[in-house]
Amino acid sequence: MHPLQFLVPLDQLAAVEPIVPHVALVLVLANFATRFLAHRSHVRQAEEGGAEAISRYLPHSLTSGGLVLASFLYLLVEPHGGMVLSVLVVGMFVTDFFEFEARQVEARTDKPLERPNGSLVAATLVLLYAAFQSLFFLVSDYWNLII
Repeated sequence: MHPLQFLVPLDQLAAVEPIVPHVALVLVLANFATRFLAHRSHVRQAEEGGAEAISRYLPHSLTSGGLVLASFLYLLVEPHGGMVLSVLVVGMFVTDFFEFEARQVEARTDKPLERPNGSLVAATLVLLYAAFQSLFFLVSDYWNLII
């Protein structure tokens, strides 16, 4: 039984099913790049204008939002893997929100801005799972020997 069997309007998603994990992996890698650029921007903004000058970095917000949408799309085409990826991505999204607030608190108390360690850990978990889902064909022979 195919997961989209009873969803007639969503039946067209079956055509994009093979590329969704790869899209998620690309978005995770882009999210890491924008995370680095966002932190650099936040440090510069805090030095120039204090806590009120720190604003969200738009490219990072876009890649995070795109990753959430891609994980929900993967949930439609592959329920088990999509659920795991969606939980990890939503956890990373929430962690990003609180890390941004933490950077503002550090700027208000005149502390040096730290790296967003919690977000980096969450993003690493998302990267590992997205890589596992999209690059499974590389390890499938060894996986089948063990499992």
